[in-house]
Amino acid sequence: MSESVFEAEQSVDAEVSPAFAWDWRTDVKNWDDPPATFQLEGAFAAGAWGTTLVPGQDPLRWQVRSVAAYRSFIIDMPLDRAALSFEWRFEPLSSRRTRLTQRVLLSGANAIAYAEQVRAGFGTTLRDGMERIARAMEAAEPDTPL
Repeated sequence: MSESVFEAEQSVDAEVSPAFAWDWRTDVKNWDDPPATFQLEGAFAAGAWGTTLVPGQDPLRWQVRSVAAYRSFIIDMPLDRAALSFEWRFEPLSSRRTRLTQRVLLSGANAIAYAEQVRAGFGTTLRDGMERIARAMEAAEPDTPL
């Protein structure tokens, strides 16, 4: 396997239950990254294929590589002799608090051809994106009695 040419990881805590964090994040209708929209073919499960649509660009295909329910999932976006992977981990901190971690990895024989675009897309924006996701989760979780 080729060495990675880009790797970034960011964690953020969300004031939501671990089950809610998992259910919310694995429902692609909650993925909000305008102008991109996301589609999943079938259930969120290992082997399922999805598509990212960005106006004016060719559709980007991706596949759910692995799922450990309520703990982690990995999505791979195959590129020309490279792959962009997104690993999500969900760590329960309490019944109402969850640590979300996303690791982005670009690797493969031709990964260098995508490095500049991936760095621009994730190198400086990953933390802000994770914060935005955590706040959206918190806003979406129904209040539950303590």
